[in-house]
Amino acid sequence: MTLNDILQDIHAVEEDLLMYERKYGVLSDTFYESYASGEEPDDDAWVLDWADWAGSYQIWLRRRAQYQQIILALKKQTALSDLIKRTARREPLPIPA
Repeated sequence: MTLNDILQDIHAVEEDLLMYERKYGVLSDTFYESYASGEEPDDDAWVLDWADWAGSYQIWLRRRAQYQQIILALKKQTALSDLIKRTARREPLPIPA
């Protein structure tokens, strides 16, 4: 997996989150806080959406954390401007161990 792979995952999940935010009228972090504390929808037709929305948000949180860890590790090896130069040229950046 490369940095670009993680970034692409983040963008794909953000598209899903945006769809739910538009449909239900609240930001994902607002939704997830209530959902994680046990709140469930009154409308049974929303149950699957809410479960998918919560799962997508959890994936987004994990990928963002991965991204931050990778960037910190890469910045120890090279300047951010060099990283940007490489990613702009679509060079694959392997994830440091």
